[in-house]
Amino acid sequence: MSEPWIHVRVPATTANLGPGFDTLGLALDLWNEAWVRPAPSVQVRVFGEGVALPLEANRMVQAIHYFYQRVVGHAPPPLEIVQYNRIPLSSGLGSSAAAALSGLLAAGALSGHLPDTATLLRLATDLEGHADNAAAALLGGLVVVISEGDDLFTHRFTPAPWQVAIALPNVALSTAAARAALPRQIPLEQAVYNLGRTALVVQALLQGDLTLLRRAMRDRLHQPYRLPLIPGAADAIERAVHHGAAAALSGAGPSVIAFAHSEIAVIANAMQAAFRSAGVDTRTWTLALSPSGATWAWIEAPTIPSME
Repeated sequence: MSEPWIHVRVPATTANLGPGFDTLGLALDLWNEAWVRPAPSVQVRVFGEGVALPLEANRMVQAIHYFYQRVVGHAPPPLEIVQYNRIPLSSGLGSSAAAALSGLLAAGALSGHLPDTATLLRLATDLEGHADNAAAALLGGLVVVISEGDDLFTHRFTPAPWQVAIALPNVALSTAAARAALPRQIPLEQAVYNLGRTALVVQALLQGDLTLLRRAMRDRLHQPYRLPLIPGAADAIERAVHHGAAAALSGAGPSVIAFAHSEIAVIANAMQAAFRSAGVDTRTWTLALSPSGATWAWIEAPTIPSME
């Protein structure tokens, strides 16, 4: 009889949400799935996004090894891993955090050492370097995450049922490059500008207040330094706002995300047109938010979905 599988599902996420730099994360209804079981030899199959990624750069595989070394105390056994990725890589939609959580959850379940939520988030943050995407992917909904010494504190909210449009330009922008563009110090007035708006972004998302969200989703800490690296992104934000949306970079970019209650396809097309005017091809998605976060379960056999 063949070994059962661990089935893991982890959502895409968007972080920062304009002014909430490294503190706000929001889960989206776009999911990576993975199936893992012990095997005679290592086998890794990837479908969907990231099929060309070399094995040594596979974040899920890295996370499995990291978990076994840190928590279990030895290397993992040979595993058969099947990944079905819907979250595009290097997009600002939390693909790395989703892969890391997939590996940590699978390793925890397989080893019988599944840690509590706080420990899982700490391990994911160790791998990622920041907690905003991982917290939202793990908990679902809207999450505020702050650090207190070596500890991470999270608070989860259930936002209103927004619709979002995402435009992902064909622009190479790594998280490392996006972070390198940021200044080491900022003026006090710029920090104050963001503080009040971060609080208002949370309130607007909870209440479904689009007018308030348009006003609040402005930033002076990271977007002014990152937008010049992404041709067409500033114009895409402006066009989304012109069509009634609230818009910002998704995480570090290069994706732009727009929030609205209707006409979401029109907004997606407007952002795509802005990038096209800058000579940049794009892919677009229209999505709901996800109130739920990462899950895992034992199953007898995987059913790999076809590409939608």
